Amino acid sequence: MARSEPLRIGVLASGRGSNLQAIIDAIEAGKLDCRLAVVVSDRADAQALERARKHGTEAVFMDPKAHPTREAFDQTLLGVLAEQRVELVCLAGYMRVLSPTFVRALPGLIMNIHPALLPAFPGLHAQRQALQYGVKVSGATVHFVNEGVDTGPIICQAAVPVREDDTEETLAARIIEQEHQLYPRAIRLYAEGRLEVRGLRVYVNET
Repeated sequence: MARSEPLRIGVLASGRGSNLQAIIDAIEAGKLDCRLAVVVSDRADAQALERARKHGTEAVFMDPKAHPTREAFDQTLLGVLAEQRVELVCLAGYMRVLSPTFVRALPGLIMNIHPALLPAFPGLHAQRQALQYGVKVSGATVHFVNEGVDTGPIICQAAVPVREDDTEETLAARIIEQEHQLYPRAIRLYAEGRLEVRGLRVYVNET
């Protein structure tokens, strides 16, 4: 079913926001029928906030130290997203672990991108893990977020060969090139109503 208005998305980011920029670029190029409603960061110096402001998007810094618990922080965050009428939350280098309270409030409405072919190498330092295990192929995964760490239903993936002379930095650089293509694609599929989740599997309507 066609949407009457563009999907309103909110992005949570803690760092430089390169995946945020990929989303912005896709929207501005007309490849993604969405509106970036708000960008929220837990770091005042996050470059992601500057990227948002540069493109006329609401940019919000939320200080974790101003909240007594993770749940209190996430309740405030839910309020910010609700105020901006966010329909889909996209994590883009967001370094805080979401509380069960947050995830349960938005079931099936949170996406994340991870620099590995999940379920392999969840959590931090995915490229380091890939090199330590000597895998020949790594890549990127976009998935829905559940209460586990990188355990939600997988939407789409892109493979990246691992070279013998790779370092964490060189492998990460090639993976992030794929991330920048993969994340807007996953969001577009969601916006077009072409994703169906059954258990841990995501089915894509290709028609």
